[in-house]
Amino acid sequence: MERSLSMELVRVTEAAALSSARWMGRGKKEEADDAATTAMRNVFDTIPMKGTVVIGEGELDEAPMLYIGEKLGTGYGPGVDVAVDPLEGTNIVASGSWNALSVVAVADHGNLLHAPDMYMEKIAVGPEVIGKIDINAPVIDNLRAVAAAKNKDIEDVVATVLDRPRHDHIIAQLREAGARIKLIGDGDVAAAINTAFDNTGVDILFGIGGAPEGVLSAVALKCLGGEIQGKLKPQNNEEIERCKKMGIDVNKVLRMEDLVRGDDAIFAATGVTDGELLRGVQFKGSYGSTQSVVMRAKSGTVRFVDGRHSLKKKPNLVMEP
Repeated sequence: MERSLSMELVRVTEAAALSSARWMGRGKKEEADDAATTAMRNVFDTIPMKGTVVIGEGELDEAPMLYIGEKLGTGYGPGVDVAVDPLEGTNIVASGSWNALSVVAVADHGNLLHAPDMYMEKIAVGPEVIGKIDINAPVIDNLRAVAAAKNKDIEDVVATVLDRPRHDHIIAQLREAGARIKLIGDGDVAAAINTAFDNTGVDILFGIGGAPEGVLSAVALKCLGGEIQGKLKPQNNEEIERCKKMGIDVNKVLRMEDLVRGDDAIFAATGVTDGELLRGVQFKGSYGSTQSVVMRAKSGTVRFVDGRHSLKKKPNLVMEP
């Protein structure tokens, strides 16, 4: 996989973020998602690669999709599998709240799990805690592992959990243990990534979210030296059959090597709304500003990229920078 893809992917997420940010707080998540998807597809068409979408936008929110199997790029260059979420946090943008991202991940062909569009139970941590968590262990055991690895008391550990009734039992156990809790409305890709950066204040992610988002999070954490474990949670017989057809054991704990194989992958994200890690899109006059992160597993390099974009000179966001 070519190193130059890293900055090309930033162009993709920047365009999607700029397009969707116009919809912030306007209560129209489908329109925001459609804007991000269209911009992302347009810029992908200018990138020298032979990409195939293996993880696209989910059916769970009935959003416009970059569909599974869609070909991306000019058709020349490296052949890669592509995982995308043009707008990770459609509800976040609609309400104008925190941590909406535009996200892309790529890996060599065959190295990303083709995760079915269903729920996945997840636990994620940063580099200090790698190899010390267990998704099947009680919450208190994982809190103790984080506390010991980070030289903290459990009362100082911050756990992020999606604020859903299905997580009431996790929240109760966290409170009983005395841990601090950050409840989020949406956006568990951002929450998983945040576990790998000390400045975000987040130590561990618990709970059930989307399986495709689990793979995106795994690519980011592979680049960052962190860890995520997952277990698929099919909700009906149809979803169980889908897993069987894909050759996925629903009882298996999916580890890093199951979610993203090989020694190389690239992850890029641009903030749409403000978050702990990335600043959201800002508009002033005929310019837009973005903040992105791009990382590569093979080199371990993590770059933060501040962009200033002339909306007059790049009205379709596809010109060369």
